[in-house]
Amino acid sequence: METRSAKRKKYWLEGENGIDRISDLPDVVLHQILFHLPIKSIAQTSVLSKRWRSLWISFPDLDFTSINPIGVASTNAPNTKPSIKNKRLLLCPHSFSVKRLDFISQVLALRNKQSDLRILRFRAPLSFSRLNGLIRLAVRQNVQELDVEVATDDYFNFPRSVLTSESLRVFKLRSRYPGFRLLPPSVMKRGFQSLHTLSLSLVILYDQPTLSDLFTDSSFPRLKKLNLDACFGLKQLKVSCLALEEFTLENCFQLHGLDVSGAKLKTLQVASCFDAYCDKSWVKINAPSLRVMVWEYNAITENSSLENLVSAHEASIGFFVLNEDFSVTKIRSVSNLLSALSRLHTLTLEGQCVEVLSSRNYIANLMHPFDQLKSLELQTGFNKHNLPGLAYLFKCSPALHTLILKILNDYKIERRKWNKDLWDMPSSEEQFWESQSQALKPLLNNLSVVKIHGFLECENEVSLAKFLLKHGKALQEMTFFSGHCNYRDSLRRQKIRSQMMGFSRASSNAKIEFL
Repeated sequence: METRSAKRKKYWLEGENGIDRISDLPDVVLHQILFHLPIKSIAQTSVLSKRWRSLWISFPDLDFTSINPIGVASTNAPNTKPSIKNKRLLLCPHSFSVKRLDFISQVLALRNKQSDLRILRFRAPLSFSRLNGLIRLAVRQNVQELDVEVATDDYFNFPRSVLTSESLRVFKLRSRYPGFRLLPPSVMKRGFQSLHTLSLSLVILYDQPTLSDLFTDSSFPRLKKLNLDACFGLKQLKVSCLALEEFTLENCFQLHGLDVSGAKLKTLQVASCFDAYCDKSWVKINAPSLRVMVWEYNAITENSSLENLVSAHEASIGFFVLNEDFSVTKIRSVSNLLSALSRLHTLTLEGQCVEVLSSRNYIANLMHPFDQLKSLELQTGFNKHNLPGLAYLFKCSPALHTLILKILNDYKIERRKWNKDLWDMPSSEEQFWESQSQALKPLLNNLSVVKIHGFLECENEVSLAKFLLKHGKALQEMTFFSGHCNYRDSLRRQKIRSQMMGFSRASSNAKIEFL
């Protein structure tokens, strides 16, 4: 009598007509189908038949991240070899716990030696010797992509076996605390000849604070993507790989100097870097093919030298400043950075950019105009002291089509609410904007879309909206996204919105919407 389990297996293989069409497919097709399933489900197919067992032990893409998360310790002895009994259990995954780290070792040991390993991903708490053992097994099977996240009891060294791999194309090593150390430069520079993607996280570099000769064309001749995160102790970094197309650097708080050059570099992202207390920090970038630049939450360097950014199309710029004492040298550094991006079409300014441009130390006409800029997004506290910076940015953006203003509401700053008494009596903010009408005429003749997020009907916000409606001849739409308010403010809001709907408009097509 056929059991229900057997019937389900038979139906899964043969379908309604009793013909096993799936098993007749070539291995490469079945591997592609299985690739979209969790590793546990793939392992379970090994019990269906000898055909499916061979598929399992030759499967080239092994992703164990769903069954062996960080924080789950292995219950087996570190160096236990898989017994014959365990090998049989491996073919029946329900008979063992998927949380056991030995599962990874067993799978690698049982794989068909004729089949190369395309992808291996795992994350686990384990010893350095166990980590090295797993990586050596993967390298022997010609792994092409190795993605590892580990937590160890102590610092460990960069695995040497990776350096000798000729098949490895992608290597990602993420360490939880306490991190890992790089091998001596003379050793590191002898490998990676075939690598095109490298990602390292939580690297301890106090004994190697300068990496000026590692990421060169001779050491990484094929490297296209480089990601460095949390490199503690790193003070100077130079990256000059000719094939590099994407570079990301994050959370390097002790950094003093950064030098990046590359003829093919298209995307650059630097976030939460540089020592805010260093008075000699610097950055140098030379990237004629750069299209996208992200520069966020970085301390302002004393010197910025950006060259040949002739292809830059989109950028997001922001700074982290410990205090508002902006020195002339730092302001000049910010201006040099922004001037180098004058060919942008899309620009986002975050952090304290507007505050820097509103500083009393700011030097007029220091920044090149953004003649080709079509979209500008500004994130600012939008208080009265920021108006000069806003006006300056508007002057530098004569061809602007879309303005997005995201108001960061700091409740420590008192802001005057708009009221009906201001309807006929111009406020100081309105008088300021009216004084800028002639200088902002090119912008007002092109600006079509305005979006204001975090709108709280305060005087400075309404004054700017009133000014843009009154003088914006090309304005098509103005949208206000309301910020937080309580129920008692809703009636006052409705009155102010009714007043705003009655503001004079230079463009008969201008539409106002509140969301």
